[in-house]
Amino acid sequence: MLVQYPVMKEAAFKNLSYAYNEIMNQYLNGAQAKALVDGAAEGMVASLGDPYSVYMTGEKGEQFVQSYEDHFVGIGIEIREEDGEFVIDKIIKGTPADRSELKAGDTFVTIDGKKTSGIELTDLKALLQGKEGTKVKVSVRREGTNGTIDMTIPRGAVPVLTVASEMKQDGIGEITISRFAEKTADEFAEAIAALQKKGMKSLLLDLRGNPGGLLEPTITIANRFVPKGQTIVQVVYKNEKHVITHTSSQKEPWKLPIAILVDAHTASSAEVLTAALKEDAGAQVVGEKTFGKGIVQNFRQLKDGSVLKLTEAQWRTPKGSWIHKKGIDPTTAVAAPDYAMLPRLPVGLKLKAGDYGDQVVTVQKMLQVLSYNIGASLGIFNSDTENAVRAFQSNEKLTVTGVVNDKTAYHMVNRLSDKFNVEDPQRNKAMTLLQTAMKQ
Repeated sequence: MLVQYPVMKEAAFKNLSYAYNEIMNQYLNGAQAKALVDGAAEGMVASLGDPYSVYMTGEKGEQFVQSYEDHFVGIGIEIREEDGEFVIDKIIKGTPADRSELKAGDTFVTIDGKKTSGIELTDLKALLQGKEGTKVKVSVRREGTNGTIDMTIPRGAVPVLTVASEMKQDGIGEITISRFAEKTADEFAEAIAALQKKGMKSLLLDLRGNPGGLLEPTITIANRFVPKGQTIVQVVYKNEKHVITHTSSQKEPWKLPIAILVDAHTASSAEVLTAALKEDAGAQVVGEKTFGKGIVQNFRQLKDGSVLKLTEAQWRTPKGSWIHKKGIDPTTAVAAPDYAMLPRLPVGLKLKAGDYGDQVVTVQKMLQVLSYNIGASLGIFNSDTENAVRAFQSNEKLTVTGVVNDKTAYHMVNRLSDKFNVEDPQRNKAMTLLQTAMKQ
């Protein structure tokens, strides 16, 4: 007799079958068959001990697939949680929210009649999203006005953008890629074309914090820079039974100098692009050693929306180097300032005089960098720290309480971000290298 499913030949399968039947027949509170099977699949993948291989059921699987798509359906806003409320951080251009009366800084009060205080951020997003063309009723509170503002907004397609560009001084075009998704290569091509129209003389590619993503758009982008016929990356499957060598199909030679910014969070597909441009296109790589994720996952969505993401291959650079758990060394090492490495402060923050611990240390270091005096007792929220918080709140035109809440922390992070954008030693070094290259 032929066994159609190989797993049934495994002795341990009898244990699984026995456990399933016992639970379905004997478990006091009853059980759902699908939940048991999903749980078994999740456990089976988890037993591999591979953090990159995972089985995601139902909604989690749908969300994973959607994260790589070029749009989602909603109203087009970015939201932050602040002191138990949800505040609009940004209105995305060209979206339904952009065409409405909503403004950045508005605080949600209700959505479709449901109060937003006390709910989870994921639940709030679910209320705003839905089918394209349907409408959502929102009520918001706005600083400087009395009462609430009510409006009805149609849901529509909201683009998920992964590429940003800007023309810097001396004809240096800067492109930042946040991750590699379905339309990243198209976005990149548009950014290159726009910078070329502005007279770009060299390219600065910022891949810091880029966790990777899809390989196909990465290859497409690499084709623009790697000389035709040269290797971009080799993908090697189990036991080297299958090796795919991606070579460049460059149409026109790239003649402008290139510098790439990387850090310890530059990973996966971002490392593929970094290695290809470093080894084959003469790019300067500036910053810190990259993360070191030299393996490839494939994912498949099942009929019920669940997704199996599984590590199936590893990759090597054009010159044959394996970078997994090793990373890619920059050609010019430049560390980020210490304050850029400060940990994130959690939502729901309430730090006041007398408190102590790591979160207090983080706040004190932020204040020090911003030139506020916090005294000598690092880790203790003393009177000096309270006075520094009060001074900061006053300068930011916040309610002066001496207590660090979400709003105060948000403004601290913004001021640090402004400072970093000016001082950024990695970007500044890369721009110096490009300026030198353009003169040669």
